[in-house]
Amino acid sequence: MATLLLTHPASRWHETPRGHPERVARIEAVEVVLSAPAFAALIRAEAPRAEVAEVLRCHPQAHLDALEAALPGEGTRALDADTHVSPRSVEAALHGVGAACAAVDAVLAGEVANAFCAMRPPGHHAEAQRPMGFCLFGNVAIAAKRALDHHGLERVAVVDFDVHHGNGTQALLWDEPRVRFVSSHQMPLWPGSGGPKERGAHGQITNLPLPLGAKGDVFRAAWAPALAALRAWEPELVLVSAGFDGHAADPLAGLALRVEDFVWITRGLCDLAAATCGGRLVSVLEGGYDLDALAACVAAHVEALMEAGE
Repeated sequence: MATLLLTHPASRWHETPRGHPERVARIEAVEVVLSAPAFAALIRAEAPRAEVAEVLRCHPQAHLDALEAALPGEGTRALDADTHVSPRSVEAALHGVGAACAAVDAVLAGEVANAFCAMRPPGHHAEAQRPMGFCLFGNVAIAAKRALDHHGLERVAVVDFDVHHGNGTQALLWDEPRVRFVSSHQMPLWPGSGGPKERGAHGQITNLPLPLGAKGDVFRAAWAPALAALRAWEPELVLVSAGFDGHAADPLAGLALRVEDFVWITRGLCDLAAATCGGRLVSVLEGGYDLDALAACVAAHVEALMEAGE
């Protein structure tokens, strides 16, 4: 089976102020690199617009209403110091949710081996009623809830290797015993959460804080036992918040990871999925703000997914 790539022009509809790191150029860089002949075997599909009911798996209607009310007629509007919206931002974010949910559906139906959702804005910082950190909806948390409540799964692993802690995913899944959430991230660093004592209501959350300047050896040493523990738990699906801002070139943080470190974690996650759930894995783009590093990391990540799906 092949790897599914979900994209949509809606990723360009979400605009941010000039100089903002989470910009349209990010998705353009990703789409250019994935248009290379090496990726001809990808199954490509447009991400559907999520039904509101999917968003409501993790967010109240009041959150969606507040976002829509905040949309400007033109230009951009700041929701906080980091997070901005433009007239079509909610539509863009709904297609991001739709991509994650459609990928889950396709993987669980056995139509594809695994999937990558190349969409923006990202999602892992959005809390139930608070957009933050460039994020409007909790894409991966919503996808996990769909896998559990729509498809009837009992064990879903959610892993996040973005350089910033997935505080939104953690908050949205804090009381969910059917999910194991594991996040590695630089600490100290915004948003300030993600300490090892944050374990979730059922002890199902594992945080792996990494020090400033950590290189691949530290990253791999943190993840190796976490991957082993997830394998022992035997998840029925693996969901990935794939942030590439831990790369040494990224301007928003201070880890020193290289492309080969992202290949290592991707292969480790694919091996986990192969050992426990027939390879069923869905990866969703999060951060990564140096365009060259982002493109290189995404290319290597997707190549590893394709290798695992052969």
